[in-house]
Amino acid sequence: MRPEQWHLFKRAAKRQGHNGEIPLALIVDCPWIPGYYGAGFWDYFFDVETWFQANLKVIRDFPDVIWFPSWWSEAGMGAEPSALGSRLRFYKNRVPDVEPLPFPMDELEKLTPPNPQLDGFMALCLYRYQKLIPRIRAEGLTVPVVAARGPLTIASFFRGVTELMLDVADEPERTHRLLDLTTRLAIGWLQAQIEVVGDSVEGILILDDLAGFLGRRHYLEFAHPYLKRICDAFPKEWVKVLHNDASVAACLELLPETGFDVLNWGVQPSMGEACQKLQGRMTLMGNVPPLDLGVRGTPEKVYAAAIEVLKSAEGFPVILSFGGATTTGTPPENIRAMAEAVKDFNRQAAAKNSRA
Repeated sequence: MRPEQWHLFKRAAKRQGHNGEIPLALIVDCPWIPGYYGAGFWDYFFDVETWFQANLKVIRDFPDVIWFPSWWSEAGMGAEPSALGSRLRFYKNRVPDVEPLPFPMDELEKLTPPNPQLDGFMALCLYRYQKLIPRIRAEGLTVPVVAARGPLTIASFFRGVTELMLDVADEPERTHRLLDLTTRLAIGWLQAQIEVVGDSVEGILILDDLAGFLGRRHYLEFAHPYLKRICDAFPKEWVKVLHNDASVAACLELLPETGFDVLNWGVQPSMGEACQKLQGRMTLMGNVPPLDLGVRGTPEKVYAAAIEVLKSAEGFPVILSFGGATTTGTPPENIRAMAEAVKDFNRQAAAKNSRA
């Protein structure tokens, strides 16, 4: 990410003059980058030079796109759960699998919080940063955001999704003990990345689709306080982004109270509906359909959908994006169509404002 792109994103996230230029920001990581670059997944994860060149190519080839969080050092979904003992399986042609750990949950109190500098694949991710931050800066680029999976998502990879949902219903005290542990892990992992990256960090990205698996009552008990705890652990002026493309039906109107500035969600509700429910209390980052249009659509259809999303959000704080992350197989032409749409929309809005 270029410094001026970060300033644009930050202004939009903090709703500072949101009637100005609307950014285009796309969440991108290992499902999309290696294929675009033409590298295998082993090389992308284990060879720091491949990781560096792949990310640099994406930034150079799409100068109008804010790739978010930018220079994301990750191991698929597995950095955090691997530090708890979950097994990762790495494949040459697709993202890793995370195998839940068959752990006796009545011994949960014996688990200690992992050390991000030493445990699991978090250490590998930190090593990438240590090796490459000077080269990233030498390119005139910045790393303003660090990322972590959210407490429920980490817990789901540790326990398994079905087992965790049963725990929520049948073993609430045990579930709270696990979520306390995974919350401490998420905060510690973010802090470890900040320590390595340095003073350029001014934001966090939390990814927790599992929060969308809960009804309102269970969200308030098992998701909301832990998400708020993460936000509270970092400076108020920092940009805080939540990704949840599972469902936000039960929690949408409650999310601003956690401290997050930005929500990247899925395809439901529509942008217009989400704007009406939130009334400007968060910046909405979305929601062009990532699969039906992003992967399967034509550039013309993607352009039209992006314009429609922008029109439906007019008057509310918005960052144009997919309704979720950039999906495997998204053609570069469709990404450029989104960039052209936001450029045209901003140009027309500026002309309209100059006449007013």
